[in-house]
Order: sequence, then C-alpha cells, then structure tokens
Amino acid sequence: MKIKFVTQIIAAAGLALFAGCATPPGPFTPQDTTRYTLENTESFVLLDKPTQTSITCTGLQERTLADGRLEVVANVKNREARRIQVQINAVFKDEKGFSTGDETPFQTLILAENSTEAVRFTAMNTLAKKYTIRVRQAR
Repeated sequence: MKIKFVTQIIAAAGLALFAGCATPPGPFTPQDTTRYTLENTESFVLLDKPTQTSITCTGLQERTLADGRLEVVANVKNREARRIQVQINAVFKDEKGFSTGDETPFQTLILAENSTEAVRFTAMNTLAKKYTIRVRQAR
C-alpha cells in the first residue's frame, strides 16, 4: 500500500515539474510550403482534387518563335475510362518568375476516354521566358 502511494507522489511530482516549466514562444519565422507555391515552381499545375485524379501531363514543349514570343504545347492526358471536361490556361512569366500580365483565358477542353490532346499557348509579348499551365474542373 505504501509503495503504491509513494509511486503516485513521485509521478505527480514529475508531472508538476515538467508541466510548469514551459516558456512562451517567441516570434515565428516564415515557413515556405509547397502547398501555396506550386504555381511559382511548377510548369504544370492541377488546381483541384478531381483534376489531380483524372488528368496528367505527358509532355511540355516550348520554343521561341521568330518574333521572340514564347510558344508552349502541353500534352494533356485523361487517365479515366470516361469522357471528362476541364478548363485550361497559361500564365506567362518573366525570367525571374513574375507574371508579365500575359494570361490566357481559360478554355474548355473535352477529353475522350484515356485520350491525350495537345493544347497550344502563345505569349502575346517577348517578355515571357517561363510559364505555368493550369488545369481545373470545368465550371
């Protein structure tokens, strides 16, 4: 009986010792997460869960046209055994990754079962050196 009582007192003292010695947290440093920086780091981005399941990119081709503008061709594949409809656009960026203000409107893309379609985007000015192709569920 005494051993059980002594063990309880030691356990309570240990908890009190560790529980009361916390210091308040100081200022937090900024954390960089890939969740919010995908559009800055990747060339092909799937914007929602349904497209992440159904769509993949089998290839990106880029070239500079004779007038200095960037042209990008994305091979978009439907991984489902059913016809799906998505919307796709391109955001063109300068060499540092900042938008040049040249963003194509979302266009509807209908993909047959397990098919691949090539979608072409051309920058409107010569400032574009990088790009992000974005795909979302059709609305």
